[in-house]
Amino acid sequence: MSKNTLSTHRVKRLLNAVAKSRVLVVGDVMLDQFLWGQVKRISPEAPVPVVELERESFMPGGAANVARNLTAFGAEVELFGLVGKDDGARQLRALLKEEKVDGRGLRAVNDRLTTLKTRVVAHQQQVVRIDRGTKQTGDLRATKWLMKAVEKDINGADAIIVADYNKGVVTQELIEGLRTLCRPRGIWLSLDPKPSHQLDVSGLSLITPNRSELFELAGMADEIHHENPLRDKHLMVALKAVQAKYQPALLLVTLSEQGMLLAQRGARPVVVPTMAQEVYDVSGAGDTVIASFTIAIAAGASPLEATLFANHAAGLVVGKIGTATVSPKELAASFK
Repeated sequence: MSKNTLSTHRVKRLLNAVAKSRVLVVGDVMLDQFLWGQVKRISPEAPVPVVELERESFMPGGAANVARNLTAFGAEVELFGLVGKDDGARQLRALLKEEKVDGRGLRAVNDRLTTLKTRVVAHQQQVVRIDRGTKQTGDLRATKWLMKAVEKDINGADAIIVADYNKGVVTQELIEGLRTLCRPRGIWLSLDPKPSHQLDVSGLSLITPNRSELFELAGMADEIHHENPLRDKHLMVALKAVQAKYQPALLLVTLSEQGMLLAQRGARPVVVPTMAQEVYDVSGAGDTVIASFTIAIAAGASPLEATLFANHAAGLVVGKIGTATVSPKELAASFK
């Protein structure tokens, strides 16, 4: 068996262990709205397509999508974040209940609007996205409430995932508090970063930037891509810079059609080619990556095994339309 693949027997063992895992997800939750239709003409008012609406659907987004990706694998999940006292929050809570996500860690805030991302989709392609919501930063009272809620439920957790969408939930105080809770307990701490947020995210178990975010974290401008990531000098410099600056135990960089790049302390970087056969929609793909990688680690996978696990999951989810998840059956079948 090649070192860059997993046997179906190993995948099934990991999936069985995943179903016994417990993960806490903390971060920016949102509601994803999809407006589905057809384009048959261009507007006479402006050179834009006219979408004839056929249906709409709603799905948990952001940190909530990370949580639903975890429950799709059978894990026990608790979600912590901030929402408004509005219809969006009520709809999100109802969706989370359907997805078997424990949403008791969501706090409703008076002066906050639940983040709503509306995507207009026609002919299996996004036409436009509209973002609505409140971006608040530095709410120490909310941060303290979240920390108390997490600390109350942290015993027995295998991992914590932080999903930062720069909507005000993930603060420096939150990162430091979670780091303090996780270290003495030996709990894995993963972060999907938002570099524009400019937080000190040093000393975490896992950081999962895409290429653009990696260069932002490194404070460098992205240069011309090389077809082989390991021979991409600028990429390797950025990788080493982020490792030196933030010292994560693992750094997993998603590289779109080039796959994933895994870097860990004291080892050479490894590239895993993408498994995606068709790419219809990358909405929420990063959520799938951090969820599947973290849950594989919680199930006892090695870093390389977790990368292969996440790579297959991401390859499946981008072949679906909308904010999607992957079932254990689908994932197991992809390794055959």
